[in-house]
Order: sequence, then structure tokens, then C-alpha cells
Amino acid sequence: MPSVNFFCHDFFVAVSCLACIIGLLLLWENKQHKQKDDADATEVILFRMTFCYWLVYCVAFGIEKLVLPHWEAIQMTLRITTALSYFLTFSCIVSLPLHKFAVRQVEE
Repeated sequence: MPSVNFFCHDFFVAVSCLACIIGLLLLWENKQHKQKDDADATEVILFRMTFCYWLVYCVAFGIEKLVLPHWEAIQMTLRITTALSYFLTFSCIVSLPLHKFAVRQVEE
């Protein structure tokens, strides 16, 4: 049963990696259009940071699965990278609604 859970998590990470690439491409097209003000630019930057950090997580997670088990130094570095990118992704996701709330407070 645990092997099924690992397979599902690996599949989820692979699909989310593709979704991050698509999201970054969509935001790249959005870069061509001018934002109205600094608030819109900040929101786009937070979205880009979220996708980039999660993409780093997915790549580091994938490399960690492929690296041979006796390369402990590389595995430890990849684990630290996945943890840091996971927490940075979380902080960007939390910052998005806080930013919207702060912009709405200033407008009122």
C-alpha cells in the first residue's frame, strides 16, 4: 500500500511541474501587456515567484528520486532545496491575499 501512495505523490509532482511551466508561460504572455499600477505588477510578481519556487521543488524532488542512494551529500542538498522551496512557495501563497487586503485598505 505505501508504494501506491509514493506513486500518487510522484504523479502529482510531475503534473504540477507541467502546470507550473504552463502557468509561467501564461504569465510571460501577461508580461507583454502593461499593468495598470504597482499593485497589479506586485501581484504578477508574486504569482511568478509562486510558480518558480514550486517548479524548483518539483525539479529537486525529481532529481532526488533519480540520484543513487549512496550519494548522501547530494541527497541532503536536494532535501534542503525541496524544504526551502516548499516554504517559499507557501509564503508566496500566503502573501497574495495579504497583498490584496493591503491594497483594498489603501483604496478605502
